[in-house]
Parts: sequence; C-alpha cells; structure tokens
Amino acid sequence: MESSTTITESDSDTKNITSGTREKWGRDIEFMLSCIAYSVGFGNIWKFPYTALKYGGGAFLLPYLIVLFVVGRPIYYLEMVLGQFSSRGVVKLYDLAPAMRGIGVAQTIAMFVVMTYYAPVLAITFRYFVASFSSTLPWSECDPSWANCINSSFTGKQNTSNVSSLVKSSAELYFNIDITHKAPSLDNGLGMPDWRLTLCLLFAWIVVATILVRGAKSTGKASYFLAIFPYVIMVVLLIQTLLLDGAMDGIMYFFKPQWDQLLSVKVWYEAVTQCFFSLSVCYGGIVAYSSFNNFSNNVHRDAVIISWLDTFTSIIAGCIVFGVIGNLAYVSGEPDIQKLASSGAGLTFITYPDAIAKFQFLPQLFAVLFFLMLFVVGVGSNLGVTTSIITAIRDQRPDLKHWWVVAATVTVGFFLGLLYLTPGGFEFLDVVDYYGAKYVSLTFAVLELATVAWIYGVDRICRDIQFMLGMSTSLYWRLCWGVIAPIATLLILIFSFTEFELQKVPVGYNVLGIFIYALAVLQLPGWYIYAVRRRRRKQTESLRKAARNALKPLDVWGPEDDELRSRYLAEEEQFEQSKTAPLGWGQRIRRRVFNAA
Repeated sequence: MESSTTITESDSDTKNITSGTREKWGRDIEFMLSCIAYSVGFGNIWKFPYTALKYGGGAFLLPYLIVLFVVGRPIYYLEMVLGQFSSRGVVKLYDLAPAMRGIGVAQTIAMFVVMTYYAPVLAITFRYFVASFSSTLPWSECDPSWANCINSSFTGKQNTSNVSSLVKSSAELYFNIDITHKAPSLDNGLGMPDWRLTLCLLFAWIVVATILVRGAKSTGKASYFLAIFPYVIMVVLLIQTLLLDGAMDGIMYFFKPQWDQLLSVKVWYEAVTQCFFSLSVCYGGIVAYSSFNNFSNNVHRDAVIISWLDTFTSIIAGCIVFGVIGNLAYVSGEPDIQKLASSGAGLTFITYPDAIAKFQFLPQLFAVLFFLMLFVVGVGSNLGVTTSIITAIRDQRPDLKHWWVVAATVTVGFFLGLLYLTPGGFEFLDVVDYYGAKYVSLTFAVLELATVAWIYGVDRICRDIQFMLGMSTSLYWRLCWGVIAPIATLLILIFSFTEFELQKVPVGYNVLGIFIYALAVLQLPGWYIYAVRRRRRKQTESLRKAARNALKPLDVWGPEDDELRSRYLAEEEQFEQSKTAPLGWGQRIRRRVFNAA
C-alpha cells in the first residue's frame, strides 16, 4: 500500500490539533526523568526477579537482552519519535493512518484497565509503609487468633522435618488476613473493600492528582524526585542485603544459568512480555510523554539511556530481592531457594516482609525504605498511565479544562480501584490483567508496528527523523522496525493464543474479561468502517479507493508548528514527485524498510 501522499479532509476534529500550542516540558531532562519514573516500576521490582528465576536464572538474561536490543529498545525509540514529531497522544497519532485509529483507542482501553488496578497496589504499599513505623513490625509476630502460625521474626534454624506443611509465616497470614482479608475463591463474589485500604487508595490518588493538575510542567518537576530518589534507597538496600548471611547464595542462585532453558519457546515468550511490561511500550504512555517534547529534543539519546537503565534497575532489584531470599533460606533451613520466592504481589508483600522481620538491626528502618521506594516508583508509573488517558481525552476535546479531565479521571480510577481492595480483589486483578492488559497490549503491539512500519512506511519514519533531528537512521533501526520487531511480536502473539486457557474463576469473570478484550479488538474494524464511510461521504470515491486512501496520512499530519508543517509537507510533495517509475511489491518493501531518503 502506498502511504506517503497526504490527503485533504475537512474534519473539525483533526483541526483541533493545530488550534493551539501544546504544553511542553520545562526542560528536556524532565522528559527523560519522567520516562524513567514511568518505565521503572513494579515490573522491575517484583516481576523481573521472579520471571528470571523461573525461566533459567542467569540464562534468562541472554534472551532478555537480545529481545531488549531488537524489540524493546526499537519500539521505545519509535514511540518517542512518533509522539515528539506529531505532538499527539496515542489516539490522534493515527492521523498518520486514520482508518487504524482503533489501535490507539484499544491501547487507551488497555491503559485504562491498568490504571484501575495500579493505584490499589499503591494503596497496599502505602498501608505497609505506615505499618512499618510500629515499634514492632505487625507482620513479624503471630496474632493469637492465627492458627498454624510461625513468627517471621524467628531467626533460628528450623528443623524442616518437624515443621508441618500447614504452618505459615506471620507475614503471609498478615497479608492474607489483616491486609486483604483474602477470600478462598470468587464463588461468593468480591466482597466489600477494607476501609483502611480505601483511605490509602484515596491518598494515592490525591498524590497523583496533585502532581498532574498543572500538566507536564508539574509532572516534570516531580520527576526529579520520582526518578532519582528510588535509586538512593536501592543503593542503601543493596548494601544492607550484601551484609546478610546467605545473601550471596541467593544472588548466585539468581544468576546461575540453566542453559537448557534457552531451547524453550516459553522462555523467549516470557522475555518479550517482560520487556513490554518493564519498558511499558505499546500502551501509549511513551507517546503521550514525548508529545510534550520540544520538536528538536534528542530522543535517540533518551531511548538508549532509558532502555539500558531499565534493564540495570531490574538486575539490581533482582540482587536485592534474592539476596534477601538467600538470607531467608539461611535462617529457615530451607535448601530450595525457589520455594521461598512467591510470584507477583506475594514476592513484595509476603517474602520480602518475612525476610525484613528477621533483620537484627532496625528492621523498621529497612521496611520503611523498601515500601517508600516501592510507593515512589509506583507513583511515577501511575503518572505515566494516567497521563496517557488524560492526553487521549484532551486531544479529542481540547476545549475541556485540564483540571476537569484530571479530576474526572482520578475519580473514576478511585471508585473502580475499590474493586481490587475487596477479599476477592487480587483474583479479580489477575483476570482483568490477563484479558484486558496482557492480550490487548500484545494484539495491538502487532497492529501498531504493522501500521507504522508497513503502511506508513519505515522510509517515511526515517525522513521524519531526518527532518526533526537532522540525523540519518542506521540499518539497525530500519531492520528492527521493518522486520524483526513486527515478526517477533506476531510470533509471540500466536504463541500466547496457543497457550490460552480460561482463568480458574467463576464463568462470569471470564465473560467479563473476554468482553473487555472483544471491546478493544472491535475498535479496529469499527474505526476503519467509520473512516471509509466518512471519506465516501466527503469525497466521490469508490469503496475500494476510499478503503485505500483511508490508510494515508491526513493533511494535518506533521509537526505541530504551522510553519514547520508547511515546510515538511512541501518536502514530502517534492519527494513524491521524484518517484518517476512505478515499483513492484518487492521494490516497495525494500524501499519502505531499507531506503531512508
């Protein structure tokens, strides 16, 4: 399909993008720090260490770094380029191919799903942070009402042969009974939210709303703290961890390679999904943040720095977590470290608190530092999630006041977040995340890459970069964008469907999850039909011609500044006129992928 010729469409919605100058970051460094705060989050702290341990230990790092190099980083850079070049959010971005606008809408749906459960996890984190100031850590000792409980503060060597398998640590029982009031299943519904967690959720949203209410400038100022402070705490925690007995055993176990795992497709699948989850690509947050950039900001430098820093953070977090688990294995007498590492929230709210309770020197201090770090990185990520949604709304309705949109978004987020603070909340979270975030993001990652690389064209992306930054694009980026990243994500999506299975919850919850996924998927044909019908209504075109032209950029596509956009369109028109002879399909593909003009 040809896509480089722009078309004229007198649409008031598309003209909104040029009705005023978009708000910008105070400084370029604020953009990079905000992206660091957004990308470095729960995925680095709890998901990466457990995933690496489960799928090959040190051997997992090899496929992860390969995937980062040929998929994660190229997509990260691509989304930065598109957002900065066009000054558009993830929905208006598809002025480059209006028939595919459903991709941006679906990604906003996925981001909305993530927003509903991100703040509740923050609420639980803040609840632990407050509890850490107690004279005795409340999860370190058993409550008299808890049966089959052993104090997490116990530091003697346990004789595992004499310990019943029914015995649970006080940290686990504290999380399940006192914090979440966990229900055994969803058979009896979600239940009512805990009032203390409700107050913590309200506090979390107030923090986010306070930072967002003034837009990119206030977010940028907050980024200095949100991006830098967690690393200060991580250094302190890493030093303390290395001093613990058995810590090096845990860290060595974390890095110990299991080379046979490299032959497993599942490992490569997990590497790609971890890369997407960790960098937060194909959700819209990176596009939204970069849309507030100055037009000439060096996003190439930013993408390289942030992608490597994200990986470095994941490895450091893994050392901290498994150093602590190694100490837990040392004092508990459990020879199998893997048995002590819970997945997901359990790693953060059970395993780590259990280990901290065994610290002999000021366990409260390290509990405060750990949960403060977790809360801060969570706020940074939640800002990116919420900004993406706010940007999508204001791109469509720039007449709405910014603070109105912020207030409405956080209010909806608060009330929906209460669902996850119920006794069945974490099981409900797993269902919603499985259908509404994981599958939606993977599906539309494939479609995003196909649209940008194959319909809009890699060669045009390279010309856009040349126009914006004055730099040529290497074969590495073109090859990754045009071939490797789209094919890799497609194969991962196909593999994920072959592994698909309904969640082990009542059927109604699976129906809800499938409905969310279907709602997202139907955006694509819905918006395609809408774009074609509008073209036929405004232009005297056949159905076939309208379907083809609806994939071409609108006349308002390009830089936000009117003078820059006029010059850009003139250069594109000149480029079109330079193409004299018609090309075959093979020549078109080679031109799109490899020939940057």
